[in-house]
Amino acid sequence: MLEVGVKNRVEKIVGKSDTASHYGSGLLEVFATPAMIALMEQSAHLLAKKYLPDNEDTVGIEVSIKHIKATPIGASVYSEAELINIDGKKLTFRVTAFDQSGEIGNGTHIRYIINPSKFMDKLS
Repeated sequence: MLEVGVKNRVEKIVGKSDTASHYGSGLLEVFATPAMIALMEQSAHLLAKKYLPDNEDTVGIEVSIKHIKATPIGASVYSEAELINIDGKKLTFRVTAFDQSGEIGNGTHIRYIINPSKFMDKLS
C-alpha cells in the first residue's frame, strides 16, 4: 500500500545520449537537465508502480526542478524519490539527483494514478 515516506532509487551511467548537446537543450557534453528530470520521474514512477495493482499506473503531471551542478559523460548518477503527499489519486514526490561528488538537482514531481486502458481509450 502506498504511504507517505516510501522511497526508491534508480541509477545510471551518463552516456552521450544523455547530454545537453544530444537533447538540444544546450551545446555541452554534460548531463542534460531533461535527462536528469527523466531519471527523477523514473524513480517516482517505479516507486508508485511497486505499490499499485496491475490495472493502475501513474502519469506525470508536474515537475518543479532545479539543476544545480554539471555532470560529465561517464559519471554514475542516481535519483531518489520519496512520496511526501497523497491527495486522492494525486501523488507528490520529493526528488533528488546525485553524482559521485554530491547533489546535482532537486525538486518535486507530481504523478496522477490512472487506469492505463481507460486513459488510452480517451485518446482514441
